Amino acid sequence: MATSRKIALVTGASSGIGRAAAVALAKAGFNVVIAARRKPELDSVAKEIEAAGVECLAVPTDVGDIAQIKNMFAKTKEKFGRLDVIFNNAGKGTPPVPLEDISLEDWNSTVAANLTAPFICTQEAFKIMKDQNPRG
Repeated sequence: MATSRKIALVTGASSGIGRAAAVALAKAGFNVVIAARRKPELDSVAKEIEAAGVECLAVPTDVGDIAQIKNMFAKTKEKFGRLDVIFNNAGKGTPPVPLEDISLEDWNSTVAANLTAPFICTQEAFKIMKDQNPRG
């Protein structure tokens, strides 16, 4: 379903900066796609966004998983038909241990969430944005 409102997608939207950004975008008149791993918290944010009088699509997503990222963008395009803003906010840290005790698995997981995910999300966003008028 296409919409005349601008569409924003916010990752890491279940708390903190991501939640605040998603709510602010809603109050500014954007329909908002929100993504995070924790569904109950995501549902709470969705209710707050919908209370602002705009549409919200909540997509539980682990940005460390490329298939889940692609699904998030497919659902965005299916529901709204466009995307105008991408706010790459999701991220994670390594366990609070001395550097020499960080496992390669923890390191790779952190790099996937903090570096690879924003890259993939931006690629997927551009695929939608470049084919719409006006562009995102």
